[in-house]
Amino acid sequence: MYYPSLEEVRRLEKKGNLVPVYREIMADLETPVSAYLKVARGDYSFLLESVEGGEQLARYSFIGTEPSLVLTTGRENRVDPLLLAEREFNRFHPVPIPGLPRFHGGMVGYLSYEVARYFESLPSPEHAALAIPESMLMLADTLLVFDHVTHKIKVVAHAHLDGDVEQAYLQATRRIDSLVRRLESPILPEAPGDIMPGKSEVSSNFSPAAFEAGVAQAKEYIYAGDIIQVVLSQRLARRTTASPFAIYRALRSINPSP
Repeated sequence: MYYPSLEEVRRLEKKGNLVPVYREIMADLETPVSAYLKVARGDYSFLLESVEGGEQLARYSFIGTEPSLVLTTGRENRVDPLLLAEREFNRFHPVPIPGLPRFHGGMVGYLSYEVARYFESLPSPEHAALAIPESMLMLADTLLVFDHVTHKIKVVAHAHLDGDVEQAYLQATRRIDSLVRRLESPILPEAPGDIMPGKSEVSSNFSPAAFEAGVAQAKEYIYAGDIIQVVLSQRLARRTTASPFAIYRALRSINPSP
């Protein structure tokens, strides 16, 4: 059964142009990790999970795949990513539906440290240390809401009511059913991967001497009153054939918020 019904969505059309539709299924035999491995497809997907108080798992985990839109900035496209996101959001007038948590779709991604220069007057870096976008935001239109209290999953898809309401509703239910079928299927085996043989040396962007010099300079700035604290970050790199999600699982077992 889908919530709300088609008849209810027809009545809600006057209140907005974006209505979340969902179907609830039992998930007492699933984990967020197993659900992610079953449903994730393509180049863009996500798993959001967190802890409360450092020990207890938060009530909800969120799993998304195949976003309807991906926004990237940086390189040749140096613009404020929040302005781009706001421009997209202005197209939608969402209708709240009872039974769903506050987050059941929207922008998911990352903002790099370099994005801070759009909010404050800061100099731009001379060169990008990593060949990645300054920001990447996915518009999650279809996702899973994993409830750790009820041990149920709400499979959510949004109906866009800019045209035929019935057709929009049917498209949303088809997307829901597609994810449910994936959840009912076994997990596809994944090659574990490993550290690259013969190339397992760890490289750093700091030599020991340069790091110690940075600490000494930071202490001078603190004594002078220019700053109150500083975090000297060190990037360690090592070649591996392991998938990003396999690395996340390993980090997750050590620190619940890697």
